[in-house]
Amino acid sequence: MKILLAGNPNVGKSVVFSRLTGAKVITSNYPGTTVALAKGYMQYQGETVEVIDLPGTYSLRGSGIDEQVAMEMFAGMGDDDVVVDVIDATNLERNLNLTFQLFEQNIPVIIALNMWDETKHQGISIDVAKLEKLLDVPVVSTSAISGKGILQLINRIPEVRNKYIAPLSTHERWGRIGDIISQVQVLGYKHHTFLERLDELSLKPLTGIPIAIGVIWIIFKVVRFIGEGLINYVFDPAFQELYRPAMAKLSVLLGESGIIHNIIIGKLIEGSIDFEQSFGLLTTGLYVPFAMVLPYVVAFYLMLGLLEDFGYLPRLSILSDNFMHKLGLHGQAIIPMILGFGCAVPGMLATRPLKTKRERFIAITLIAIAIPCASQSAMIFNLVGRYGTQYVAIVYGTLAVLWIFFGYILNKIMKGLSPELLMEIPPYRLPSASMILKKLRMRVTFFVREAIPYMLLGILLINFLYAMGVIAYLGEIIAPVVTELMGLPQEVVTALLMGFLRKDIAIGVLGPMGLTAEQMTIAATVLTIYFPCIAAFAIMFKELGLKSMLKSTAIMISLAIIVGTLMNLIM
Repeated sequence: MKILLAGNPNVGKSVVFSRLTGAKVITSNYPGTTVALAKGYMQYQGETVEVIDLPGTYSLRGSGIDEQVAMEMFAGMGDDDVVVDVIDATNLERNLNLTFQLFEQNIPVIIALNMWDETKHQGISIDVAKLEKLLDVPVVSTSAISGKGILQLINRIPEVRNKYIAPLSTHERWGRIGDIISQVQVLGYKHHTFLERLDELSLKPLTGIPIAIGVIWIIFKVVRFIGEGLINYVFDPAFQELYRPAMAKLSVLLGESGIIHNIIIGKLIEGSIDFEQSFGLLTTGLYVPFAMVLPYVVAFYLMLGLLEDFGYLPRLSILSDNFMHKLGLHGQAIIPMILGFGCAVPGMLATRPLKTKRERFIAITLIAIAIPCASQSAMIFNLVGRYGTQYVAIVYGTLAVLWIFFGYILNKIMKGLSPELLMEIPPYRLPSASMILKKLRMRVTFFVREAIPYMLLGILLINFLYAMGVIAYLGEIIAPVVTELMGLPQEVVTALLMGFLRKDIAIGVLGPMGLTAEQMTIAATVLTIYFPCIAAFAIMFKELGLKSMLKSTAIMISLAIIVGTLMNLIM
């Protein structure tokens, strides 16, 4: 038996899913698509039942990937399978459109009338018993955030049976829905709350843009504070004090040199293990993702969960939609961009909800070339800022111009159009701490499972290329471009090669080279534009495929050379 959760976006499906499945969650893509499905398990009448959270959709008749996946899942249902139609009780009329389409597919349905607590705040009264009688399917009022009604929902599953009505025209369906609404729903007087007033201010450009800037500024401050705190007081001490001695003993057992030692432990720096530079599978391969990347990922996902559950992200998407269309994207793509400032890996993974391959290619490429991660930004402020804040402004100004200009170019030269942004704006709600932590755990687990294996594979590949002399050969090829076109000393080639593994470390290597202010500015900008770090590079391969990844790589290399050369001529 399977239980499929269906419903419009932003109706609380993911919260219902969490209530039903707890921690037993698997996230995977539907075969042949980038649509992510969350799957979990629950105990039901002594059996283990699979629960599947389908992508949110407004219709079963659209041409989008989400609708196609939902229809294929419904077509593959077994005799015992059930669909839980999660409805936003505060938007009953709009949500019933999907309900009637489920009836037209002869699908067994039970309705979870979710967000029931919100109806009282908004002065909405719904006669649940009468609604159930008119629809002729079980209807249960629920408030998934608090868990109210979830047990009753489970207990009423045995009452579910196939519900079929003859296909209706759009006009006929809305007529039937309007008739039902007139019989079961009464709208009363409600007071305008502070959150409702904030809602209005958030969507008006005059007030919404300053609010957005303030929110983003707070996010960066909090993420940096949490990320650096986790690195300095938790992860780095754990690696240095607990893990390093074990690796040092293993290094001695492996003879402190040789191919096997260099692959597993890496090269010793001044006779000891350097987690950032040794490049061994069990040293740098684990230290970088766990001690350098994961803390920022945790901090960003925590803030993302708060903004999601509070309801701000849809407003930010709507606010930026008109501008993002000029870059070949729609407003929803602003979220991956923001995530990219924390770490490119979750930023690129967050492009999955974008509906077309064209959008995902543009978004991922822009993240790779023009969005410095949090640790990169720290290095840029530290090194470039020594010469004056105006040079930091030049770096970020150049990246901003590149992000806008090249996004515009990609939008013009790539075939296809970006779909319109159709997004329901939920009311502001106070987040639930337990739900925030559950989502944080799920996302962090997913990140570790997705990113770590590719990071280890990349470390192995780099070690192999070093052993084969490929890295040295590449250095010889790159040197003339760096020295003659960009006006940088040949030592910068080392930083460029290291940047393939970790851009922030590569920027840090520039410090002892004695560069002038202009050279440091050019080098930091070029390092940000060209290859992302290997963890992000691996995610690009996974998300875009080999052909598109190579196209994106060619764009990065070309832009790095062009921008570096132009900056050298101008400065």
